Amino acid sequence: MISLNLNYMETKEFDFKGFTMSGFLVLLLSFVLLGGCIGSFFYIPTLEIGTIFLRISAIIGLLAFFISLGGYIQLEPNEARAMVFFGKYVGTFKKTGLYWVNPFLEAKKVSLRARNLDVAPIKVNDKIGNPILIGLVLVWRLKDTYKALFEIDSQTMAMTGTTGQASLGATVAGRMAAFENFVKVQSDAALRQVAGMYAYDDSDSGTSEITLRSDGDEVNEILVQKLNERLTMAGMEVMEARINYLAYAPEIAAVMLRRQQASAIITAREKIVEGAVTMVKMALNKLSEEDIVELDEDKKAAMVSNLLVVLCADEAAQPVLNTGTLNQ
Repeated sequence: MISLNLNYMETKEFDFKGFTMSGFLVLLLSFVLLGGCIGSFFYIPTLEIGTIFLRISAIIGLLAFFISLGGYIQLEPNEARAMVFFGKYVGTFKKTGLYWVNPFLEAKKVSLRARNLDVAPIKVNDKIGNPILIGLVLVWRLKDTYKALFEIDSQTMAMTGTTGQASLGATVAGRMAAFENFVKVQSDAALRQVAGMYAYDDSDSGTSEITLRSDGDEVNEILVQKLNERLTMAGMEVMEARINYLAYAPEIAAVMLRRQQASAIITAREKIVEGAVTMVKMALNKLSEEDIVELDEDKKAAMVSNLLVVLCADEAAQPVLNTGTLNQ
């Protein structure tokens, strides 16, 4: 198993070392050759054998001119061409500009630019079995052209796309669409794996475990790691991945909402009771320190009960005036 992962981590792409020339220089020489070939048809030498030689040379020159047209390649920044010579991979060409190479080489063009992928929310079960909806957005790019083109069946996937046309597999858009489809499928699998490793929210046990809702940065880092483990075999790299949608599934959303509301009410009640007890204690100490009134234990208990009712009640208390003596 370890050797398998090491093979996936190995980079199989290498730079193209074949013959290359400036495309502008070859273009100039080609037009000179074309002009010479055309001029030879109008020049008539004195000897008949010279005429035949010029005609043959002109035909060969024209044939060479048309063959040379297939050797021009043009690349913009963050683009590359995987060079294939009759089925054999001979390197990846990444120089920007106009160049001329062996016209019998097949140059498969791909883009190395970063791309966004917004994965629609999917339904999964979290660590404790609750069904949740979770989605992500990621930034990915092509890193190893050899693996992307020859380790996975990207060209066949491109040719059998939505249009069903075989010519689509020979275009950059077709190849990149096939790569994006591969990333989408693998990101779905990685998202299911990561979502099943953690609970949606804190449990009632009070343990400080990583959760999907409260520990987003840690979960995102693990998600990037799992995605790269799956996409390395295809020569792709995830630069960033973040969960952009997280919610309970509709069948338990109402129940979980009531659970959250109950938890919030309990927390609020704890704060209210804590504050009320502090205020009652302060009132009793103030009455005792300033000797305003002398209360026995029964009166203190009654006063504490009344103050707690007033302070902890949801509605305003209705005052009751005692017009008699304190002992009544």
